[in-house]
Amino acid sequence: MEKRKQHAILSPLLLHTVELCTQGFLFVVSVITLGAIIIDYGFVLDNSEGAVIHIIYSFARWVYILVYIAQLLLGWSAITRKSFFLTFFSGLLLLISLIPDISSPPFAWVWLDSFRQIFGSHIYMVVVVGFFAVVEVSKGVVRFINKKTNPALLLAACFIVVIAVGSILLLLPRSTHEFVRLAVTDAMFVATSAVCVTGLSPVDISQTFSLEGQIVIVLLIQIGGLGVMTITSFFAIFFMGGTGLYNQFALRDMVGSDTFDSLMHTLLYILVFTFVIEFAGAFLIWLSVHSTLGFTLREEVFFSLFHSVSAFCNAGFSTLPGNLGNEAVFTGHNAFYIIISLLVILGGIGFPILMNFKRLLSYHIHKCVLRLSGSNRHVQRYEHLVNINTKVVLSMTLLLIIAGTVAFATLEWNSAFAGMPVVDKLVQSFFNAVVPRTAGFNSVSITSFSLLTVAVYMLLMWIGGASQSAAGGIKVNTAAVAFANLLAVVKGRNSVTLFKREISEMSVRRAYAMVAASIITIFVFFMLLMAMEPTLSPKALLFETLSAYCTVGASMDVTPQLGSAGKIVVTILMFIGRVSLLTIMMGFVQPAGITKFRYPKDNVIIN
Repeated sequence: MEKRKQHAILSPLLLHTVELCTQGFLFVVSVITLGAIIIDYGFVLDNSEGAVIHIIYSFARWVYILVYIAQLLLGWSAITRKSFFLTFFSGLLLLISLIPDISSPPFAWVWLDSFRQIFGSHIYMVVVVGFFAVVEVSKGVVRFINKKTNPALLLAACFIVVIAVGSILLLLPRSTHEFVRLAVTDAMFVATSAVCVTGLSPVDISQTFSLEGQIVIVLLIQIGGLGVMTITSFFAIFFMGGTGLYNQFALRDMVGSDTFDSLMHTLLYILVFTFVIEFAGAFLIWLSVHSTLGFTLREEVFFSLFHSVSAFCNAGFSTLPGNLGNEAVFTGHNAFYIIISLLVILGGIGFPILMNFKRLLSYHIHKCVLRLSGSNRHVQRYEHLVNINTKVVLSMTLLLIIAGTVAFATLEWNSAFAGMPVVDKLVQSFFNAVVPRTAGFNSVSITSFSLLTVAVYMLLMWIGGASQSAAGGIKVNTAAVAFANLLAVVKGRNSVTLFKREISEMSVRRAYAMVAASIITIFVFFMLLMAMEPTLSPKALLFETLSAYCTVGASMDVTPQLGSAGKIVVTILMFIGRVSLLTIMMGFVQPAGITKFRYPKDNVIIN
């Protein structure tokens, strides 16, 4: 009886130990594999070095195959309905990679030889092992979250890791043009700007980075726009079949999901919305520039994809010298500027709003289908189908775009826009009213704007886009709540209301905390830049500070003139602006919890 009890105790312990060792081994193999891909991608290797890299790829592939087979045999019941498709898809990828290893039959199979050439290629091997390496690293990240790590610190740490990896990739020889030597501070600056979807750069993107380097930049933009944790959690949840309760709390708050049941669907919708909008935008951009820029078809496709991703993620990077003010697109491409503007707007309203659009569209389509089919069924009626966040974001976005367009047209009609046709002036007014709200594209040099126009530009930068979007700034949600509270104080109301809804006290407090934090941060870093760059214009430095903190990416031609210390300061500021100062502070401050007492109330003279 005692021996049976010992076996009953040891078996779970032994299984747990084996599982932990397997997970650790897979994580190490995956990290080494990703390192091999980086070396293979970034350096020109000789035959012996290439052979070592190929051995690492082959070893990793067989490890993934064996683990996959073991998971099917031992954990078939743990595969959920949601994860079945990707489990099957991943197995198919592995099995196809074995085709080149099949010995030739006595009779010729032409189709098998064709498959060997395609799926036996070096590129396919890199895709397969890279895919599984990312999946295993994502699993490791999610397991780390389940250890009850502070979500705020974890988010910041993930951004730092991606920035570090991006900096290394940009420093690789293949990432830059021949004879171009990129400084470490410049690589770190560009990587941070890409991940934080800012758009500032101390070097010219087209003249400095090769096609491989530009691919790294657009991937960093995509990762930063979607959010590091969203991407890793997507892979991990699919292949793990679920996550711990603590991780689901953190992830739910991060992606703006209403319930735990919709968490997986929310992640899927985020990715689907992103890729559908970006590919649609890329196709429209391609149509607008086809056969007009002197590019080959391949160059046109990459140009379109790069700018679509950069616009939707509100990054503002461009592969053209001089950004979008380049003569190649400035004349006769009004459709191009309108498409870029629409992508910026869609990326700046946030995923929760897009989800609300989807819900609204589904409701009305279902209602129309039932009416056309003559069905007696009734669609469940929602009283508040359009939620208050959607109303706030859309109304504020529309207000800022209209006001900004009118302001730019009025102030610069006969100045910066002088000599343009009327249609071009209207398009440029609209474009320049949209991009300050965290997408740092520029078609007209900001130095040519009047002081009043620059002030309007800075106000738009400070407000930014919507919460839980790729945009920066204090967010339109914050601005709306703060303004509503101001009106409530002026009118003597005891509550803050928006669209016939009372705003919670916590939302009001957070709004004013965001406003205060942004003003303090901008002031402190502006003073630092003034001290480090005394020869540069204070107006330009203030603009640079605001642009970096609000992750806009616009500049008054100051960024290339910054010294190493100034670049580091702006790099830190871009990181703070993307992650949020409140998020960083909450990561280091222990929550106070709920107190069982309250102090006596008193009034402080404020006037």
